[in-house]
Amino acid sequence: MPRLTVAQALVRFLAAQETERDGRRERLIAGCYGIFGHGNVAGLGQALHQHRDLLPYHPARNEQGMVHIAAGYARQKNRLSTFACTTSVGPGATNMVTGAALATINRLPVLLLPGDTFATRTPHPVLQMLEVPHDATVSVNDCFRPVSRYYERVERPEQLIPAALEAMRVLTDPAETGAVTLAMPEDVQAEAFEVPDAFLEPRVWTVYRQPPAPEALRRAAELVRGARRPLIVAGGGVIYSGATAALREFVDATGIPVGETMAGRGALVSEHPLSLGAVGATGGTAANRLAREADAVIGIGTRWGDFTTASHTAFQDPDVRFVNVNVAAFDAGKQSGLPVLADARVALEELRAALAGWRVDGEWERRATSESAAWGEEVARVQSLDGDDVVPPTHPQTTSPPTQAQIIKEINDAAGETGVVVCAAGSAPGDLHKLWRARDPDGKGYHVEYGYSCMGYEIPGGIGVKLAAPEREVYVMIGDGSYLMLPGELVSAVAQRVPLVIVLVDNHGYASIGALSRSVGSSGFGTLYRFSENGSVPLDPASTEVLPLDLAANAESLGARVVRARTIAELREALAGARGGDGPVVIHIEADRYAGVPSYESWWDVPVAEVSDEESVRAAREGYERAHADQRQYLRSTHE
Repeated sequence: MPRLTVAQALVRFLAAQETERDGRRERLIAGCYGIFGHGNVAGLGQALHQHRDLLPYHPARNEQGMVHIAAGYARQKNRLSTFACTTSVGPGATNMVTGAALATINRLPVLLLPGDTFATRTPHPVLQMLEVPHDATVSVNDCFRPVSRYYERVERPEQLIPAALEAMRVLTDPAETGAVTLAMPEDVQAEAFEVPDAFLEPRVWTVYRQPPAPEALRRAAELVRGARRPLIVAGGGVIYSGATAALREFVDATGIPVGETMAGRGALVSEHPLSLGAVGATGGTAANRLAREADAVIGIGTRWGDFTTASHTAFQDPDVRFVNVNVAAFDAGKQSGLPVLADARVALEELRAALAGWRVDGEWERRATSESAAWGEEVARVQSLDGDDVVPPTHPQTTSPPTQAQIIKEINDAAGETGVVVCAAGSAPGDLHKLWRARDPDGKGYHVEYGYSCMGYEIPGGIGVKLAAPEREVYVMIGDGSYLMLPGELVSAVAQRVPLVIVLVDNHGYASIGALSRSVGSSGFGTLYRFSENGSVPLDPASTEVLPLDLAANAESLGARVVRARTIAELREALAGARGGDGPVVIHIEADRYAGVPSYESWWDVPVAEVSDEESVRAAREGYERAHADQRQYLRSTHE
């Protein structure tokens, strides 16, 4: 048994962990991102330096950003591999909390190793320590408890062994995975103990494909056979399971059309005649019209978020029933649906066999293919319009830069079949969900983080995607507001020579919330980058000058190669010239903030003030109450 410090033992342990699925193995922990400060420099920092041949170390510029890198990497790897992230004690640790929340909400495995205060408490209170008079065991790392799927504070060397094993179990569990936090007191990291040889030996964590229970499968098949207007809603679980081919075969055999969630976008390529595209609050006409009439909905790998259900207004048939295929019992039980606890690929294969010889009603299938074709034409129409065609004359727009829809088309064309688009926040995710034409049969071309919709995710998330799939071109689409939240990881991309193509869309404010604000009668208040008037935000958004920000110059100062594009033709040329670089390329382009993509027969529940002095707000409240009346609770049992 070697005598090692806790940090040394942990690093050697992490380097020996592998996952296996379908006979294919890969490293569970690909490396470690970190920022050293007191709390980890003399513990994990020294251990990573000593064992850098075993566990590669990469410095980051922001603790939140490093977790986003790990999450982006894990998603592109179908949750079979990830990074560890280490930080100092105090603010370094709490900076990671937002990243932890993103990972857990999106069911993405990340391992967090924040430094913690002395377990001995001898020098307390130490620098950056939170003191809680009524509970001496509390530190700022307790903030991780509600946003972690597993949390442990390693207060004795021997405690590392069960804690590390439990951490790996959760990271590799498809139903339980998310952020895993091992809080590491700085003195304990440096303490030595006799480490059992077996703890350091290579260990394989097999991710088994869970088959559905026979009775659940039989009931699901009966429900589908009895339906006249069935619909599939494909979620992220289809892609994480590697079930896109199984989904396509199921659709070809049964004729059931498919709508897709944000995480499930691309589960079925857009050219398939039964691919309806996006469903829900950010969905298109094809999926939303069929969702409204569906009498049976098969949700595969979806957690049924409010955007997917259009705040529980999407499915209006009074007798609609749900079948929920999911590895997580929590999600499988939603919508009063029939829970089918199973891996998506296995469930689709077995359900196809159970439905052998059955096909959906011909009229419903023809309706689906017709709506799908019409939606493709609508996407092409929207992307052919420039700002002058779509901006109402009442808006204070003095110029007509390209629309976001046009920009998306150029990124889509540049990406082709194998490129990946990365996005997370602002108006772009909703537009991408509607307009993106999915071409990758594996469903890996669309990477929009919308479980948490975290501003600043895009660049670090894109780094993670590129590290996971170096053979693919990665296109990061980021708005000016999101860029300003977390630009520092651009330096990490430069330092690691990560060849990202970053399209920085500048509309001088928060376009998404501006549009939402106008829709609820508040005229975009507080969403433009403007000079203040008398120390306050101006009520008239056009009353003062736009702030003189030069985001392209900022990106250039951080080491990236920058191209300024003013027109769609220049954007197209810049995208073609950015491929195959040895580091990040930032393409800066202004977009028309008022030329939004329409909402297609959908709604999202954003409460409007019940009383107001403003007529615009009162009118919005009336519309809200009308739409609110369509909300439903799905209480009909699948056993009826």
